[in-house]
Amino acid sequence: MAEFMVKEIIDGDTFAVSGWKWQEQEGERVRPTGYDAPELTEPGGQAAKDKLSTLILGETVELGTAYKVDHGRLVCDVSFQGKNLADYFPEYKT
Repeated sequence: MAEFMVKEIIDGDTFAVSGWKWQEQEGERVRPTGYDAPELTEPGGQAAKDKLSTLILGETVELGTAYKVDHGRLVCDVSFQGKNLADYFPEYKT
């Protein structure tokens, strides 16, 4: 797809960009493939959100192959600084 600036971190594995379009759908939220962080209400959830925030908030990410839209989130491969975003979260890799 293309490069997008990250404008908000929702939780440890969901963030928002200025807006994407895919297969006649559009939105702002993105769910990266390759890892599954705990929910904010679960142990480690806030730490995962903080880590993602420190890593990509205000930075540019590349949205790659998209697979579906789930709960309004584009589920796709995400790269940051030439590396798959999931590689930054080995503790949550799927």
